[in-house]
Amino acid sequence: MRPRILLADDYPGMLTALTRLLGLDHDIVGSVADGEAALEAAVRLVPDVVVLDLNIPNANGLETCQKITHAIPQTKVIVLTAVHDKDVKEKALAMGACAFVEKQADMNHLLSAIRAACR
Repeated sequence: MRPRILLADDYPGMLTALTRLLGLDHDIVGSVADGEAALEAAVRLVPDVVVLDLNIPNANGLETCQKITHAIPQTKVIVLTAVHDKDVKEKALAMGACAFVEKQADMNHLLSAIRAACR
């Protein structure tokens, strides 16, 4: 069974790129551009994984991560962000993210994080 992925990023180009990359081996169940929509879609769709940008409108990305992991414990949140900050990474993991991937990194890191989250 293919993992079900929800994408949350405010940059349309990133959503398009992620859909193309991940859509080969995963079912993209939705893509949203703000934090409130991410939480609503996650609760409604119950994806296996949410790929969440931290700098997202209408909500704090860290709080959105925490709300998703509390509302739907079986859904894993992977933070995908341009932020390169050890403290932010530690906060994201403490708030329920199962992985923290920098957008500058090779996208194989994201694919590996998704595989690990789905195990």
